Amino acid sequence: MTESLDPLRIAAAPISWGVCEVPGWGYLLDAHTVLAEMAALGVTATELGPPGYLPTEPGVSRGLLDGFGIEAVGGFLATVVHREPERALALARDTVAIFAGCGADVLVLAAATGLTGYDTRPRLTGPEWRTLVTTAAAIRDIAAADGVRTVLHPHIGTHVETEPEVERFLADSDLDLCLDTGHLLVGGTDPVLLARGYSDRIGHIHLKDVRLALVDEIRSGRIEYSDAVRRGLYAPLGAGDVDIAALVRVMRSAGYRGWYVIEQDTVLDTGASAEIPSGDMRVSLDYLSAVGFAADSAPVYR
Repeated sequence: MTESLDPLRIAAAPISWGVCEVPGWGYLLDAHTVLAEMAALGVTATELGPPGYLPTEPGVSRGLLDGFGIEAVGGFLATVVHREPERALALARDTVAIFAGCGADVLVLAAATGLTGYDTRPRLTGPEWRTLVTTAAAIRDIAAADGVRTVLHPHIGTHVETEPEVERFLADSDLDLCLDTGHLLVGGTDPVLLARGYSDRIGHIHLKDVRLALVDEIRSGRIEYSDAVRRGLYAPLGAGDVDIAALVRVMRSAGYRGWYVIEQDTVLDTGASAEIPSGDMRVSLDYLSAVGFAADSAPVYR
């Protein structure tokens, strides 16, 4: 039996079609192809993808999105915030200007290590952690001046990854979090328990399902995170081991009415088409509908 609720505010992200900011991540489909796939699936909102994936002139980006009937939600910014704060603040100003110009209202900030990719990370010193917290707050203030909210994204291979780090950030900062069901689980945090304990600190949600067998291999050191993604770490919603329905019910009951961004990070081989990632997205959208979280008539997922 499904639960009767208003339709979720569902968005997509280019990373579900393999478009990632990490150099050498995989084959990148062009923006027209990805946006056309989203539109064909009935998705009417998206995060913007890596810097430069869409045109950096906001008017041009907005026109491109409008042509597919898609609005901008916001986007992801992974940058070093534990040292050289002025560099991070300058990048944030430029990024926020693009987001605001596109009509987006969420900056999803990750505390990057400064290394390439997300497979390794050094430890922070106490002063570096304090700089991370104060720089994140300064970025929040910059974004707010342009009407953009900032959320901190606990993310594998960044300086807020593990459960103790998530708890420490929540204690030391007043920024809200992006609850990413996949990255939290891989990092050792139960996303449903986090939602129950800190629903008032959740400002944005990324929905991923996860295959725990591959999580165990990452935690044991047998494979690196990027290899696990290539091997299918992230499953279509309902096909993995995260209780997505419970997570959504918890957040809905808590009064959350923000975005649920379906993000199934994937890596495409050279020359790959959009067929497989679009099929996975269709499964995810159908799952949300089947458990009672999407409307039964067009527009289906808005």
